[in-house]
Formats: sequence, C-alpha cells, structure tokens
Amino acid sequence: MKKATLIIIIFISFYLKAQETEPKINWMSFTEALTAQKESKGIGTKKIMMDIYTNWCGPCKMMDKQTFKNKDLINYVNTNFYAVKFNGEGGGTIKYDEQTFKNPRYDPKKKFSRNSAHQLTDYLQIKGFPSIVFFDVDGSLIAPLPGYRTAKQLELFLKLFKTNKYKEIKSEAAFTKYQKDFVYEFKD
Repeated sequence: MKKATLIIIIFISFYLKAQETEPKINWMSFTEALTAQKESKGIGTKKIMMDIYTNWCGPCKMMDKQTFKNKDLINYVNTNFYAVKFNGEGGGTIKYDEQTFKNPRYDPKKKFSRNSAHQLTDYLQIKGFPSIVFFDVDGSLIAPLPGYRTAKQLELFLKLFKTNKYKEIKSEAAFTKYQKDFVYEFKD
C-alpha cells in the first residue's frame, strides 16, 4: 500500500512539474495592455492581440486547448504582442478610446451560459465568438478577425499585422496574393 501511494505521489509530482514548465501565452487584461503601451512610449511598443471569448463557447475552448497551446504561436505572440483575454459577455468596467464600457445587464447567475454582451464587444462590432481583435501600437483598432483559427491560420494574420503589411493591402486581390505568397513557419 505504501509503495502504491509513493508511486502515485511521484506521478503527480512529475505531472505538476510538467505543467509548470509548459510554455503559455502571457495573457493580461486590456487595461494592462493599454498601460504597457503607454509606458513604453513608442519605443519597442507592441501591438495588442485580444482574444474575445465567452464561457459557453465551444470553439473558444478549442482555441484555448489547441491554438493557444502551439509553441510557435506562443513564442511569437509573447515576443511581438500584448495578449489580452476578454470575456465578451463578462462584467467589469473598461476605459478605452476616451469612453467607459460596462455590461449593465450582466447576470452573475448566467456566468457559464449566454449572457448579455459587454458594451466593448458591441463597440468593437464583434458578431460572434471567438474573435481575435488586433490593435495598433497606439491602442487604435486595426481589425477584428471572427471565428475559430488554428495556429497556422492565425500565423497569417499575426504576421500581417505585426509587419504592417495590412497597410499595403488595398483590395481582396492583394490579400489573396499575400495569402498565396505567405510562407508558413508554425508547426502543428
């Protein structure tokens, strides 16, 4: 009996140690990301990548378990972006773009089911979950990206916005060419 207990304890210790060393995205709040941008004063300022999710959303959970566990994606996001997790139907107050956003109809009893949309979600014109929203180095909105994405699918957009290539793309044909010429580097 003692031997079995010791084996279980050793197994749990190794499991917990592996969990500690597993790389993770450095998620922060939107307020923290905006503050970090202001404090860097333009020197080496990162853009913001915001994951807008809900607690009931299956594809959101898939992105957490698959897309956001990809080591190449984790490294790229942590190096080049402030990563924000935002519950599109959550509570709380956020100041952005000289406005204050809340969720006045938020019901804590519905925390794990459909709730009312946060005002920031509406302001960013998010129509579905998950959505990834990109913000420039000054906190201004670049673009929302609706829907589930794999790490490779998200790589295309991460690099598009990081390198400012999006400023050169003026038509659907130009985006199609960018997409066709894009060389994927993230491994599945």
